[in-house]
Amino acid sequence: MYADGRGVTQDDFRAAAWFRMAADEGYAGGQNSLGWMYANGRGVERDDVEAVAWYRCGCEADER
Repeated sequence: MYADGRGVTQDDFRAAAWFRMAADEGYAGGQNSLGWMYANGRGVERDDVEAVAWYRCGCEADER
């Protein structure tokens, strides 16, 4: 919702916070989205190392 502004004002910082909550719970979609946020510097400081780490978590969670 916050990432795209659907039904709410678009807010990258809130989107990243919600993606982090989902990612921390092991949800692959949240991990991938959080990786994308880091890779693109949206709502968080751009960090390629962090992005790759979250992308990898998303891949591992998806394989389970």
